[in-house]
Amino acid sequence: MASLQLDQLMEAPNLPILIEEAQAALRAEAQKRQIFYNTITEDQKAEFINGEVIMHSPVKERHWTAVGNLYRLLSAYAIKHKLGRVASEKAMITLTRNDYEPDICFWKAEKADTFTSEQMQYPAPDFIVEVLSKGTAKRDRGVKFTDYAAHGVGEYWLVNPGKQTVEQYTLDPEMEEYELAGTFAGADFIVSRQIRDFRIPVQAMFDERISLETLISLL
Repeated sequence: MASLQLDQLMEAPNLPILIEEAQAALRAEAQKRQIFYNTITEDQKAEFINGEVIMHSPVKERHWTAVGNLYRLLSAYAIKHKLGRVASEKAMITLTRNDYEPDICFWKAEKADTFTSEQMQYPAPDFIVEVLSKGTAKRDRGVKFTDYAAHGVGEYWLVNPGKQTVEQYTLDPEMEEYELAGTFAGADFIVSRQIRDFRIPVQAMFDERISLETLISLL
């Protein structure tokens, strides 16, 4: 996909002018991004996306329930099996152009072992979960979907707490695009492709009783 876009750009007769304009815009954006880094505080949930600072508003109960349930399951499982690190909501992922704070992300041990206690910006995870809401769904399915794939995030889950479904996407590294591995709901089980042998019932994300039962079985 990236090579196709480059081929199309190379056909533009005004390419040198476009490059100059893009470079000027990116320099201005870099300055704005540095101001973002200098002013953001630990108690804020904010992202820097394509030159804009996105501040996040409070979420509905079903949103933080899904995030909390899945985070506990993933974190406990990763700790038990020494697979890596799991973070929730306030870990800033710094990519080439943008900075995101995903709902949940996981780094395999080889990446996670390089983290320090004072670190506040992190590389692309191996696995990301975004829980959809009315205010974030367009970005979760748009710029984040493209950017996560371009930076090698191997697996991406989109959780819909209203419909109680999960879309599982896996990365085609050659195309730098996600492929839909499946949409899961109800009594389905979902199996991660990046977190070894991690298998849970979909309802464990939405029902706290089922989540607790699943946590006990994982431990």
